[in-house]
Amino acid sequence: MTLTQIHTDHAPSADEFAERLFTSTLATAETMSIYLGERLGWYADLADHGPSTADDVAARTGTHRRYVREWLEMQAAFGILDADTTSTTPKFAIAPGVAEVLLDEHSLAYLGALPRMFAAAFTHLPELMSAYRRGGGVSWEALGADARECQAALNRPWFAQRLGPAIAGVDHIHRTLSRPGARILDVGFGGGWSTIALAQAYPEALFTGLDVDAESVAMARRNAADHGVADRVDFRLADGNTAGEAGTFDIAFAFECIHDMPRPVEVLRSVRAALVPGGSMVVMDEAVSGEFAGSADEVDRLMYGFSIFVCLPDGMCSEPSSATGTVMRPSVLDGYAKDAGFAGAATLPIDDFSFFRFYELTTRT
Repeated sequence: MTLTQIHTDHAPSADEFAERLFTSTLATAETMSIYLGERLGWYADLADHGPSTADDVAARTGTHRRYVREWLEMQAAFGILDADTTSTTPKFAIAPGVAEVLLDEHSLAYLGALPRMFAAAFTHLPELMSAYRRGGGVSWEALGADARECQAALNRPWFAQRLGPAIAGVDHIHRTLSRPGARILDVGFGGGWSTIALAQAYPEALFTGLDVDAESVAMARRNAADHGVADRVDFRLADGNTAGEAGTFDIAFAFECIHDMPRPVEVLRSVRAALVPGGSMVVMDEAVSGEFAGSADEVDRLMYGFSIFVCLPDGMCSEPSSATGTVMRPSVLDGYAKDAGFAGAATLPIDDFSFFRFYELTTRT
């Protein structure tokens, strides 16, 4: 097959692709500079104190004045921060809209933690390069706090503000969750925000969360206590394959985690066994396109970025592995569901929920 047969779009010239790569390099530098500002507290300091000099920011944040000055100038050069250069010593400020995106963890526009995921992966580039050559991977646990906190922080506003109403819009699931004493399972809960949001929306239900990452369990327990639902939410460290005793749960959820699992069919089979007769499982995962078709939209491209650096290496860190990756097509999940004993995976009528699609896995009757 020739290249002209593979590509249906305009093939770039050398100059065009050089310009594209240059632009991408600028974006990489911008992204990692945002990581510095978010992690070192420089954005937060400007939001709290208003227009400031480099010396002001350095003194208040306990960081080195020369690095602060270079970073502030870079941020102004990229148009992220505003700079007042009318005086001998420039002052820098952050606009409200920029501050919302970078700092407001309750806003649906929040993306401030996003660079942390790539920073976590780039720390492990030698191990990733080895995995790309020989197989294996880098586990979620090894990626550490940057990755763990990034995923939790980015999902939090959507779960807190939109998950309850979204689920309430699906009548039969809403009825199940509304029953007094309903028993709900949340598999792979991460920071716990999905379980907490459901517990707040359905105060008469009881929730069990299972996750294989001990640090995530500890973080989720703290969050549940802080939000007053610890009496109805039990976060547990799981072994990865056992969801609970047969007939334990009325409904199960799995938010943005199936594609990370080395053996998703085993996990789904375990969840299937733990459901009451007629129970179902709701899976939220990335809203990627239905099939690979070469040139793709921004969602698929972003998910491929997460996949090659984070999710596929995580899923391949334990053998045997299904090696799913972030770009899990609906047909792949449907196949996993059927192999696990479900009737299949049907898309739920939940739209406009960040980058995600909701599926229901129903039990066979």
